[in-house]
Amino acid sequence: MTWKEFLRTHWEVLAATDFFTVELWTGRGLVRYHVIFVIKLATREVHIAGMVPEPNEAWMKQVARNLIDPMVCFLRGTRLLLHDRAGLFSEQFRQLLASAEVEGLRLPARSPNLNAFAERFVRTIREECLSRMIFFGKPRCAGRLRSSWRIITRKGTINHWEIESFSPRSRRFLRLGRSAVAGGLAAC
Repeated sequence: MTWKEFLRTHWEVLAATDFFTVELWTGRGLVRYHVIFVIKLATREVHIAGMVPEPNEAWMKQVARNLIDPMVCFLRGTRLLLHDRAGLFSEQFRQLLASAEVEGLRLPARSPNLNAFAERFVRTIREECLSRMIFFGKPRCAGRLRSSWRIITRKGTINHWEIESFSPRSRRFLRLGRSAVAGGLAAC
């Protein structure tokens, strides 16, 4: 079976996951965070599963538990989760997924084209959101990533007005900036 046939056959039950990085301004200065996301291929629905400066196996197991949690269960109806060969996608991570009948499908090394939907999400979110802003704290970054992807999927891309409305030169940004400073940047 070719990869194209495999995708067509399992389209409704496929999801993909990957990491990307983002720099955040925190009380400790500029810190690089790793963001893990999951995208359902059939609907292009994206779930930001977590953000952390240094991902480790314990954190990845918690991410897996959150993804299969019966109350949230982003992976409900998903049978296959595509992921690369990163060491963080450990056997324990895949076993937790298997407990919810989701098979972690490890892709061959150096084959980003097999996880093209996740790679395209990363490229789009970098071009349309991350390359234009530096975020002040984790909550603002996570919220902006979610809202940017909703705008991208609704309109095809973020339009010029939406980018400008969050640029440092816009009045809206300055109003938000003053209220955020009044709340205290140290809390970010």
